[in-house]
Amino acid sequence: MKSNIFLALLTASLITFTSCNQKKTQKEVADTSVEITTEDTSEFDLIDDNGDPIIVGVQKRATLESDPYKKWFDIGYKEHTLDTITVHTIKDDLAAANITVFMGTWCEDSQREVPAFYKVLDLAGIDASTVKIITISEGKDAPEDLIKENDIQYVPTIIFENNGSELGRIVEYSIVRMERAMAKILSGEGYKHPYAN
Repeated sequence: MKSNIFLALLTASLITFTSCNQKKTQKEVADTSVEITTEDTSEFDLIDDNGDPIIVGVQKRATLESDPYKKWFDIGYKEHTLDTITVHTIKDDLAAANITVFMGTWCEDSQREVPAFYKVLDLAGIDASTVKIITISEGKDAPEDLIKENDIQYVPTIIFENNGSELGRIVEYSIVRMERAMAKILSGEGYKHPYAN
């Protein structure tokens, strides 16, 4: 009897669970009262499961640190424990890299990994305004041109480039500590996540 109840609960939870790599049903909203300034766009035609606007386009870090996104940004930032030795060894390589972050404000993986990424940058003394942040829709279909051009299938995807060549990417979540994955990519040692192409 207990095992049947456990199996029923497990099955129900698996059916309702969706990760950021799965397309969720989009819910359109006629109007939202939230005003957030973004660099290139301010599309608020969708809301996430928490009732927060899903923003699409090129963003600034300040947007992620503002309401309603501040609640998860602050938690993700605080909860990431840094490997300070690794961070100090990658400072110069980080400063030389061009970094683009594709994320979803609706995505739990993005809500955890992106603040951790910024905490690494902060300790390394990297100017976070040099990082390009692109937020995408829940169906991963907007902004369409940037998604196709960068072959984005899962979020977050953090792409590291140098002199126009891609060094590597962290896809959905880092399988080692964030700063160690960054070190592997920046050193040329290579870091391959199972979701990476």
